[in-house]
Amino acid sequence: MIELYTAPTPNGWKASIALEEMKLDYKTVLINLMEGDQKTPEFLAINPNGRIPAIVDTDNDDFAIFESGAILLYLAEKTGLFLPSETKQRSVVIQWLMFQIGGVGPMMGQANVFFRYFPEKIPAAIDRYQTESKRLLSVLDDQLKNNEYLAGDYSIADMANWAWAKTYAWSGVEIDDLPNLQRWLDLINERPAVQRGVLVPDPIDAESLVKGAQNIVTGIKK
Repeated sequence: MIELYTAPTPNGWKASIALEEMKLDYKTVLINLMEGDQKTPEFLAINPNGRIPAIVDTDNDDFAIFESGAILLYLAEKTGLFLPSETKQRSVVIQWLMFQIGGVGPMMGQANVFFRYFPEKIPAAIDRYQTESKRLLSVLDDQLKNNEYLAGDYSIADMANWAWAKTYAWSGVEIDDLPNLQRWLDLINERPAVQRGVLVPDPIDAESLVKGAQNIVTGIKK
């Protein structure tokens, strides 16, 4: 059994989509970011960085894994799914996974903060992160020009990048000129396991999400 500690965010969806795709038994523990559950001693014992998602594999001596990319790699290796065994193919998947972890996620996350949540509008910061987010989405679009998926067959790299790329509008980025990205977003969105994964945990309304994020940002600023 996998215990999934999560919240309705792109990083959280990465883990829940993988669990659904791999058909693993899991139970969900909602981490209420608005109430600061991620900073409790109990959660910090699982993830010392105080972020979601995190998992505990109760079938493996209650082994705890934090960082969404590490979770995807662990689950893929545990099941032998969505990560090739051949060295070069495996490397390509990991490269595109790292592309999301090091680029797409951080840049779109900062675009969200300054475009949606930050109490003071800073045009230069908004433009900086939206421009970089669009550039990274354009890189995905170019890769998808001659590839159905990012690294050959459908993989954890697609799960990770899709969970963030699907939120482009929330970051204030347009993708009308990225047809390959649009095709890929729609293709993955049709997968039943993905549709189930983005409903984990129970979805909350946008107003509550914005309020919670603003509270978090305000607390960091103080």
